[in-house]
Amino acid sequence: MKLRAVNPEVSLNRFLKLFKIADLRNKILFILAVFVIFRLFAAIPIPGIDTSRLKEFFENNQLFSLINIFTGGGLDSLSIMMLGVGPYITGSIVMQLLTYIFPQLEQMYKYEGEAGRQRFNQYSRLLTVPMAILQGYGFLILLTRQNVIDSLTSFEWFAAISVVTAGTLFLMWLGELISEKNLGNGISLLIFAGILSGTLTSIRQSIFTYDPSQLTTYIGFVVIAIVVVAGVVYITEAQRNIPINYARRVRGSKVMGGVSSYLPMRVNSAGVMPIIFALSILLFPGMVANFFSTSNVEIISRIANFFNDFLQNQIVYGLLYFVLVVLFTYFYTAVTFDPKSISENVQKQGGYIPGIRPGPPTAQFLTHLLNRVTLVGAMFLGIIAILPQIVRGFTGITTFTVGGTSILIVVSVALEFMKAVDAQLSMYEY
Repeated sequence: MKLRAVNPEVSLNRFLKLFKIADLRNKILFILAVFVIFRLFAAIPIPGIDTSRLKEFFENNQLFSLINIFTGGGLDSLSIMMLGVGPYITGSIVMQLLTYIFPQLEQMYKYEGEAGRQRFNQYSRLLTVPMAILQGYGFLILLTRQNVIDSLTSFEWFAAISVVTAGTLFLMWLGELISEKNLGNGISLLIFAGILSGTLTSIRQSIFTYDPSQLTTYIGFVVIAIVVVAGVVYITEAQRNIPINYARRVRGSKVMGGVSSYLPMRVNSAGVMPIIFALSILLFPGMVANFFSTSNVEIISRIANFFNDFLQNQIVYGLLYFVLVVLFTYFYTAVTFDPKSISENVQKQGGYIPGIRPGPPTAQFLTHLLNRVTLVGAMFLGIIAILPQIVRGFTGITTFTVGGTSILIVVSVALEFMKAVDAQLSMYEY
């Protein structure tokens, strides 16, 4: 893949145009205002929390510490936004999996156009409510059993779960408002804001705990971060171009077709969704194990503690995380890129891949090529996911917990936002 040289002067002029065009300026200011509202609500805690025990709990639980990043710090402070957009993401995962079980859902999602996708997304929104209730109840039960929060009365349980569920729905609504501005996906931008907030906090902690004797380590950490960002940008933008030729057709006095084009196949067509899916799956057994770890039944308590220790093992956790990311990369790519449908569309338009017969042979060729290209993207995502553990093992820096996963999401969302803004600018210019 060739990278285009960027003219700084042109980039600066296009950046200044963002604030000269009133409509575009108002959209960006609106998104920033939503970010401020999100951060304000994320700072409102649920009363009755022992902050010292809560801090100790997150320091000893790497999975919840990582998930806390995606809620913008709302989880470790038990704010009313403590669940973030996690229940909505879980609901989306469930709906995606159900497309393989119920053909009607697959028909709706893939073949009914924009109206079908809107109905599909509406079902995901409705599923968010029970998911938020279950996740909120499970996490509060977990903290109660860990003596982080005091025992709650029935009314307090109802109030707490209602508040955190309402917080998730409010956050989902804010994401929909952002999406309506056509400057990127609202949910992704909210996750971006949460990660950025957690990153700034981690940087501040690293500065306050700075040790001059580890200057070389910190420099190496910064160099690794720069290399990772460059690699993420390169892989995110990389694609395999498949040549498509269109047969020449004569209709009356007009000659149509006879041109060449290409079908882009992205190396990482799944984006950041496999990592988010993997985190959601890893969260469930950890919560269940912690929930039953203090059970009065001895055999259940032993099994739960065994699984809890098993998941806390750095090597086991890293391997599970890596495998799940690779599997979900193939799964999500299969959902979004259908070789059979694409080959049929190309054939209907009179196109063909040079050296490949139209129809089923084209679909087989695309499937074979997709598996090979996706392997590169899947391995890249898997390595990025476990990169923080590798870096912490070599550098020993524990205060800066934001790693490859966060960098991947931040860079991917930023690139998507920049492309959306560039498209809006081009529209206004023409």
